[in-house]
Amino acid sequence: MNHLSRATSEGRVLATSDADFLRMAAEGIEHAGIVFGSLDAHTIGDWVKTLELICFVLEPDDMLNHVEFI
Repeated sequence: MNHLSRATSEGRVLATSDADFLRMAAEGIEHAGIVFGSLDAHTIGDWVKTLELICFVLEPDDMLNHVEFI
């Protein structure tokens, strides 16, 4: 929870492969956004390209309490 709280307080989206953060989002815990993906199914290059696309397409308000899947 510490990582999510810190990211939220700084207005930053959390990029993770830890499903615990999906559970927290489903429980209604407020957050600035979560990007979730599997490290087994995606390369670092996939992560970088997807995160870059998200930065260009979505505004910070679009990510509030939103989970984006890679």
